Amino acid sequence: MSSRINMATTDAAAYKAMMGLEGYLQTISLNHIQKELIKIRASQINGCAFCLDMHTKDAVKYGETPQRIYLLNAWREALELFTEEEQVLLAMTEEITLINQKGLTEETYQKAKTFFDDQQIAQIIMAIVTINAWNRIAISTHLPIMK
Repeated sequence: MSSRINMATTDAAAYKAMMGLEGYLQTISLNHIQKELIKIRASQINGCAFCLDMHTKDAVKYGETPQRIYLLNAWREALELFTEEEQVLLAMTEEITLINQKGLTEETYQKAKTFFDDQQIAQIIMAIVTINAWNRIAISTHLPIMK
C-alpha cells in the first residue's frame, strides 16, 4: 500500500479532538474487556487490520481469552462464551456500525435497558461511534500494522 498522510501531524486539531473522545472513554463505566469487545467487533465489520491488531493485543493484555477473540466474529453461534450483557454490547456494536441496515433496533435497545442505564447506553454508543471513526481514519490513511 502506498504511504498516505499522518492524521496526527497533518491535521493535529482533528486528531486532538479524536484523542479527546478517547480520553472521555477512559472514564466511562464499561470495563476494559467490554470496551475491547466493542472495538474488535466493529473493526472486524469494517475490515480495519490496524485496529484489529491493536485491540486484540490489548484485549489479551486485559485478560481476554484467545478462544473468545477467535470466535467473536461468530458470537451468535458461540453464545455460551459470552454473557447476556456482552451479547447486547455486540448486537449494539453491529447495528450501530451497520447503521445503513436498520440502525439500533428497538429490540436491541430494550434489551440494553435491562442491563444498562441511560448514561451507560449513551457511553456505549459513544464507544461504538469512536471506534468506527478510528477505523475510517486508519483505513483511509493506510495506517500500517505495527510489527
